[in-house]
Amino acid sequence: PYWLNPLLAQRSSNFAVPGSSPTGSRGMSGQSQELIQQLLVAEKDAESTIMNAKKARLAKLKQAKDKAEDDVKAFRDEQERKFQAEMGAKAAADPSAELKGATAQEAEMVEKDYQQNKEQTIAYVISKVLDVPTQLSTTQKQALMMGVA
Repeated sequence: PYWLNPLLAQRSSNFAVPGSSPTGSRGMSGQSQELIQQLLVAEKDAESTIMNAKKARLAKLKQAKDKAEDDVKAFRDEQERKFQAEMGAKAAADPSAELKGATAQEAEMVEKDYQQNKEQTIAYVISKVLDVPTQLSTTQKQALMMGVA
């Protein structure tokens, strides 16, 4: 691991060949203990860093969740307000008044059509009544004669 590189470099530079120093193996034992202590300190530091990173991540996740909940609540409130406004407008409107208005408009249109077409209709009916032939056809005359004879 990367955190061992400085320790290994220090160890290789401090390595003594047995018998070459006056302390001998005792010096190496002290040096090993020192390196072990350094490793333990580095390990504790790493654990502390990891723990802090986890805490920070959890805090950010909680903050993001709270922000998302606030956004959803705001959206829900806005939609509810729009819905209530729309429902209030529909509830305030009187359907029977609307129906009465439409019926009155239809009746007015029928009356207007009647007034526009009244003269033409009377003239048409009179022309058809007066257009009836007043003489009997040959077939009709023969039928009448046979019935009388």
